Amino acid sequence: MSRIALLHDYFVQMGGAEAVVEVLHDLFPLAPIYTTVVAPHRLPPKLREAELRPSWMQKLPAIERYYRHYFLLYPWAVESLDLSHYDLIVSSSSGYAKGARKRIGAVHVCYCHTPMRWVWRYEDYVEREAFGPFTRQFLPLLLAGLRRWDWRAAQQPDYYIANSQIVAERIKQIYGREAIVIPPPINVNRFHPTESEGDYYLVLSRLVAYKRIDLAIAACQRLKRPLVIIGEGSDRQRLEKLAGPQIRFLGRQPGDVVAHYAASCRALLFPGEEDFGLTPLEVNAAGRPVIAYRAGGATETVVDGVTGVFFDQPTSGALAEAIERCESHSWDRHQLRQHAEKFDRRVFISRLLNFLRCVAPASCIAEVPAWLQLPEVEPSEKTRFFESSQ
Repeated sequence: MSRIALLHDYFVQMGGAEAVVEVLHDLFPLAPIYTTVVAPHRLPPKLREAELRPSWMQKLPAIERYYRHYFLLYPWAVESLDLSHYDLIVSSSSGYAKGARKRIGAVHVCYCHTPMRWVWRYEDYVEREAFGPFTRQFLPLLLAGLRRWDWRAAQQPDYYIANSQIVAERIKQIYGREAIVIPPPINVNRFHPTESEGDYYLVLSRLVAYKRIDLAIAACQRLKRPLVIIGEGSDRQRLEKLAGPQIRFLGRQPGDVVAHYAASCRALLFPGEEDFGLTPLEVNAAGRPVIAYRAGGATETVVDGVTGVFFDQPTSGALAEAIERCESHSWDRHQLRQHAEKFDRRVFISRLLNFLRCVAPASCIAEVPAWLQLPEVEPSEKTRFFESSQ
């Protein structure tokens, strides 16, 4: 039996947080993965083969469809998970998982994607989700207790890892906890630069309102530039009504198709604000630049004039101007690829293992497969953590 448990908020969609869990599963393949809710058909093959242990919430009516409506039950579900047999707990959390209870003497390391947005950045969250006036009026009353629980839950982990410096600052401000920064992983080898270049711009994203894909559509229509949009989501119907004939919606596509379009586009358009954002780095790995809104995690991954260009106002006009600046610049595919390689999954594994070697029981680190025992990254992540704490 493994002495390690992995923990994630819920598996109801695939994104950057779930990509982190995939790598954690590679690190500790024998460790069970505890969670509140699982939608098996939405998981990648690797996680379908893992030992997933959902909570009692899995049996709630229509849980896969209405998982957000049950939000007041997640604290009880997480606290009900029995983790008393484990020496090391590694959680991936932007919500509830950090509140899991452990036995005395066990070590809990939380990889935090952001503090719970819907209670700590409420106005930003409801704007993103386009809630109606009724929900806007009554939801804060329900969230008051959840906010108190979340602060208490945030004191449970022994150590925090943040996915970006911005998130580390939020963790310090909201929870009063220090965090080291280890950016999430991308699989650089999925992407391959090519000398051929298409005439289109690219959006790779879930189609939801806060991603601001409407800005990309408006900017490309203003400049009469073709735009390819890959992804699905609740905002697709609205976006299609905004789009002219030069805008193509391809829906969700397999990895090889995504890699093809990433390598051949003129640039990726990244008009929303994200806590980190893996997609710009993946497109850099394919040898293409990024045009990003200067906010959130993009400010830590896009190098202006080297791997892409920024625009400073969330307007289609500002984005259109950035597109024209991008077209006047000559981009070095090799340099773009080298930048992305700094965020490769092997780098992530090295940094994470380096930190876990310092804080976790040696017997737990011994469970890491030999082929993943990569060289340490210098300087020591633990040294950096304690330096930042002083």
